[in-house]
Amino acid sequence: MTDPLYRATPPGTCVTADLPPFIALYDRRSGITHLLAEPAPQLLAALADTPRSLSALREHLAADYDLPDLTDDALAARLAELVDAGLIATA
Repeated sequence: MTDPLYRATPPGTCVTADLPPFIALYDRRSGITHLLAEPAPQLLAALADTPRSLSALREHLAADYDLPDLTDDALAARLAELVDAGLIATA
């Protein structure tokens, strides 16, 4: 069994506003505004152009960020939260 691919919502689906230390993300489809803290915005950005498996996403994030505590379990938990919120999907 292969790992699922995670993908962000299509471009134009969400509108964002920077509200340090959060990012406000308005989902036009649901009408819900989400307040996101790190690492959620980074996960969405990493999935914006390219669907990725959990391991590919971890490698991609590790190349750009110092993430010594990033485990597959922790990343999977964050991805599950974003899937539940409707901000990313699995393929």
